Amino acid sequence: MRLATITNWAYGATVVLTIASSTTMLLASNAQQREREAVEQRYRLDQATATLGDDIFALSDRARQYVNSGDATYLVGYRAEAAALKPVEQRIAHIGDAGASESELAALGEAVRLADLLRDEQSAALAAHEKGDEAEARQLLFGAEYERQLDRAEMNLRRFQDRLESRTERQVAAATDLSRLWKRISEIVLALTALLVLCVLYFVFKQRVLHPVVKLSDVVNRLARQDFEAEPPAIDQIDEIGDMAQAIRIFRENGLERLRLEAERDADRSMRDLLSRMTQRLQGCDTMDDLKEVVGRFMPEIAPGLAGRLYLLDRRRNMVVEATNWLDPLHSRPEFSALSCWALRRGVPHRPAGASIDVPCDHVERTGEAPLDTLCLPLIAQRETLGLLYLEPKDPQGDGLTGPEIYLDILAENIGLAVANLQLRETLREMALADPLTGLPNRRQLDQLLEVQLAEAGRLGRDLGCLMVDVDHFKRFNDVHGHDAGDMILREVGRVLANATREAGLAFRYGGEEFMVLLPGFSADQASARAEEIRQRIAGLQLGSEAGNLGPVTVSIGVAITPFHCPPDRLVRTADAALLRAKAMGRDRVEMAQQRDSFAAG
Repeated sequence: MRLATITNWAYGATVVLTIASSTTMLLASNAQQREREAVEQRYRLDQATATLGDDIFALSDRARQYVNSGDATYLVGYRAEAAALKPVEQRIAHIGDAGASESELAALGEAVRLADLLRDEQSAALAAHEKGDEAEARQLLFGAEYERQLDRAEMNLRRFQDRLESRTERQVAAATDLSRLWKRISEIVLALTALLVLCVLYFVFKQRVLHPVVKLSDVVNRLARQDFEAEPPAIDQIDEIGDMAQAIRIFRENGLERLRLEAERDADRSMRDLLSRMTQRLQGCDTMDDLKEVVGRFMPEIAPGLAGRLYLLDRRRNMVVEATNWLDPLHSRPEFSALSCWALRRGVPHRPAGASIDVPCDHVERTGEAPLDTLCLPLIAQRETLGLLYLEPKDPQGDGLTGPEIYLDILAENIGLAVANLQLRETLREMALADPLTGLPNRRQLDQLLEVQLAEAGRLGRDLGCLMVDVDHFKRFNDVHGHDAGDMILREVGRVLANATREAGLAFRYGGEEFMVLLPGFSADQASARAEEIRQRIAGLQLGSEAGNLGPVTVSIGVAITPFHCPPDRLVRTADAALLRAKAMGRDRVEMAQQRDSFAAG
């Protein structure tokens, strides 16, 4: 019950009790008034009866005094009072007006009539006295019969007074008792009113208000200090205090929700900052190795409970090959066909378990009837599939993949863009450093790689061979068969040279019809033998064009070895000098560089 209802009921009860108390006090006052009225009535009746008693016995007294004294004054008084007497009804009427009852008036009237009956005796006695018969007069006024009549009148008068006194005492006693009763009832009602007020004060303000408010005040103070661990007291009563407790409980829940949202916002901000740093590092990668290191470093921080692999698509074999992994994933193969992954086949993220049911990928190992909760995110940039980001729970017994997948989608998109940028950069680098006709590295790449090879040879203390190759009579092929035939010759010579070394990328187009081949670790004899092999393979080419067979193609080769023939910085010039000597000595031959005396002596 609400406090307002309790207060209203208490107020109503207090008003009722107050009205009842006032009523009883008024009734008690009325009873006291009746008591006073009864006393006053008794006094008035006593006064009226005393006068009547005097009137009843006054004639007897006057007559007796006259007989005894013979004084005519008494006779005059007697005759005057006798003449003034009125009938009995009139003489007792004022007593009835004063409040005497009918039975009382009847007794009083009987006493007056008895007194009036003595007037005959009095008249006879006065007459006898006037005749001089004193004895007769005395006999009549003082005789036994006269005394009996007088006593009877006096007895009736006393009976009237006794009745009157008895009735008056009863009225006074009844009024007194009634007054005491109403007074007691008034006191009881007042006590009940006071008790009700005290109970309401105790129950409402102490039990229902003070105690809960003290508890709620402590909770409010803690909540004001952002201490949302404070638990509001359980107040189930439906009143204002209960509403206050419910409001505080809602405020606390809102505070907890706000803290949760702030924590989520902070976590989201931290995650976005981490993604931003990773994106910046990805954009700064120059090589695929740099990208692998960035992915392997940041992925455990972004998804700490998820192991995974980064796969890149090998288009020549249509295979997906692992580039790097983190936290030791167990359930996906390092290499598989692109058709084995539903994410690559459909071009959208694929998750076989979790909130929805889907088909597991073939590249994921199945350990039971239920598929593992894995996630495959295709790496797509410019509508081209570049690879796959695979994730699986680190703990198979845990809750599976947790956290918002939007971060992982953003991550996959950024990695895909970074891979696309690296591949585009690599393509542009290859286009800038490769000869578009033969596919061999060009002069620019030669300068970079030669410096590396010379430094590596010096560090390891090994030889570095250099073959300078020139196509014999190349201008004649162009003049006779056209430039297309010349381009064909250059492409075929480049193909032979590209396969002439164990390591790829060591054959270069030096310029025009000249080529260069680097032979790390080759001695002079080994380099000479490899040059002769190259010369023979080129001489064995059977090339034809629309105009017919191009005829034999020959090359002249100059061979130089550092540090055997020359210092490292003169390797190319020494090999070129050997080539010029081979061309001067008739072409289609291999010529070894000559060791200068000054360098040999040094």
